[in-house]
Amino acid sequence: MAEEAPSKRPLKIIAGADSFGCSLKDALVSHLRSLNIDVEDLGTSSYYSIAADVGSRVSSSTSNSEEIRGLVACGTGVGVSIFANKFPGVFAATCLTPSDAQNARSINNSNVLAVSGMSTSPDSAIEILDTWLNTPFKSPCPASDSKPWPAEIESFLDNSIQEMPKIGGANKIVDSEEASCAICCLVKNRELNPIDIIPGGSMKILRETPTSAIVRFKAGSVEPAHHHTFGHDLVVLWGKKSVWNLTKEKRFDLTGGDYLFTPAGDVHRVKYYEDTEFLITWDGHWDMFFDEDLEAAKKAVQQDLEKGSE
Repeated sequence: MAEEAPSKRPLKIIAGADSFGCSLKDALVSHLRSLNIDVEDLGTSSYYSIAADVGSRVSSSTSNSEEIRGLVACGTGVGVSIFANKFPGVFAATCLTPSDAQNARSINNSNVLAVSGMSTSPDSAIEILDTWLNTPFKSPCPASDSKPWPAEIESFLDNSIQEMPKIGGANKIVDSEEASCAICCLVKNRELNPIDIIPGGSMKILRETPTSAIVRFKAGSVEPAHHHTFGHDLVVLWGKKSVWNLTKEKRFDLTGGDYLFTPAGDVHRVKYYEDTEFLITWDGHWDMFFDEDLEAAKKAVQQDLEKGSE
């Protein structure tokens, strides 16, 4: 049994997950409570709301009487980490091994742990969580070859923790509808490049490995049935679309703030009813294999919509 997390202040963990990370989150919440750590379990809600709630509350915690950290889980652990890190003062890290957790705490003073419900077993996740709880900031870790950090590195780490929340502060958007959305701010004034293989689509890569991108489609656009060798998470920023997962025989109607995970290999078709923009994340090299042509896709979409209106 691991020892309780050392802390100068009582520790509280705020936990949340999407449907792909819910089971793992539940196992970790039970473990935390067995250690007599106070846990507020937000359960399973919309992907963006969970990450935003955890992120905003951790970043706004100024109480001297209680330390608040976050625990978030999704299919890959990447999406929740990306969203949580949109909030100044949040240092979220996706950890797939105890070494990842030790490095994240020592180097980054991580206060939000993100875990993968698809690739991490409960036993492994508990080991990751215990390491994350019990590793102090600037302590020896695998990245330091398990030796104390030199004085100049410790000074750099101290300064980085103070400076990182200020990044972007001088460039905040004022009096704009986009001011409330940190994700929209990332792509503001950046040109999106046309997606040649699908008319009406354009995309801008925000970061690589794992990859995140902003994608935009014009109203009326259709993505023919296709599949990828990787799973991908997406959140609709604005607009309206439907995704037909033909493999699972399910239709998902999405609008602003809605989240969807599509597993690797699942064949899916998409229809855009309005100009629509969304954030998408995936891990691996981009590929796209079409299972039908555009005209067949348009016909299938129309037939389904007509059938639904009867």
